[in-house]
Amino acid sequence: MTCEDIVQWCQQYLASLLAVTPESLDPNADFDRLGLDSPLAVSLLIEIEERFGVDLPPEDLFENPTLNAVGEYVHQHLRQDVA
Repeated sequence: MTCEDIVQWCQQYLASLLAVTPESLDPNADFDRLGLDSPLAVSLLIEIEERFGVDLPPEDLFENPTLNAVGEYVHQHLRQDVA
């Protein structure tokens, strides 16, 4: 799985929650610009853990406040688990 695959999944997941198209969610935009509030952030964290098996603590989400940053974080942790 590539970082791009993870970002696309995140876009699709959040788009369904925000009732927008995935393409409208800029992967370089900060979460607050995308309309991601705390409950949605928690939902994203739970889904990432269930789908990818990567625990993404809330503080790491704030340190990685874009979809691209989250995708890279998850991708790196997937690669570490495989190595």
